[in-house]
Amino acid sequence: MKTTVGTLKDKKQRKEKITMLTAYDYLMAKILDEAGIDLILVGDSLGMVILGYNTTIPVTLEDVLYHTKAVARGVEKAMVVADMPFLTYQADKVEALRNAARFLQEGGAQGVKIEGGVLMAETVDFLVRRGIPVMGHIGLTPQSVNQLGGFKVQGKDIEQARQLIKDAQALDEAGVFSIVLECIPYPLARMITEKVSVPTIGIGAGPYCDGQVLVIQDLLGYFKTTPRFVKKYAEFGKEAKRAVAEYIKEVREGKFPTMENSYPLSNLVLEELEKNENS
Repeated sequence: MKTTVGTLKDKKQRKEKITMLTAYDYLMAKILDEAGIDLILVGDSLGMVILGYNTTIPVTLEDVLYHTKAVARGVEKAMVVADMPFLTYQADKVEALRNAARFLQEGGAQGVKIEGGVLMAETVDFLVRRGIPVMGHIGLTPQSVNQLGGFKVQGKDIEQARQLIKDAQALDEAGVFSIVLECIPYPLARMITEKVSVPTIGIGAGPYCDGQVLVIQDLLGYFKTTPRFVKKYAEFGKEAKRAVAEYIKEVREGKFPTMENSYPLSNLVLEELEKNENS
């Protein structure tokens, strides 16, 4: 069955963990969907892991929309959520609605993700009341990395912790269907999870959230170094380099391709060709 907003709420009530990963293309989305993932996030993290930016800030709406379309074509059961990039929702509620609607109408997503707590609650409410399912995101919000002073754990002091609780509650009241908690101490994440009615999805927020999300390239080990909260389930980066190096070596040494990798031609056709060449 297709994962829906209702599915996620039911999972929280039954205390069943929710799984989410990022994907940015058809093939990876298809793999995640067939593996049984609940949610696929077309994250603006694509700016860093696909497009080569240092932050997510340069990512445009068209960037995410392009990748959302590809992901949606590879999915049958998972719920696809598109990240709304920097300055596509902060300035004006009506503009936010138009941009969010594009992800559903053109992109094939079933929801959008917005960073920010209390300050974005009014916009979230505006979108939800007009039929846009919204996932909240608080804690370390990458689009605010310059304001936060880098990629740092949030909520470590009493003022920040209290504000994050207020942010979560404001988003809950505004109608989000879930909230991403990124890089906050696990006791605080646990407290927030217990205080809100919607599922929390943790990334660097400990084991007590209702679900977890990781960037797929981190999980598969594409990078030498990863944040503390990442667990590498494979070493695709090392294996890819090994495979490419072996390919280069075999081509240079004339070991690839062999006859097994080549297409034959019948002797009759070959003889005819040779006759034409000699005539």
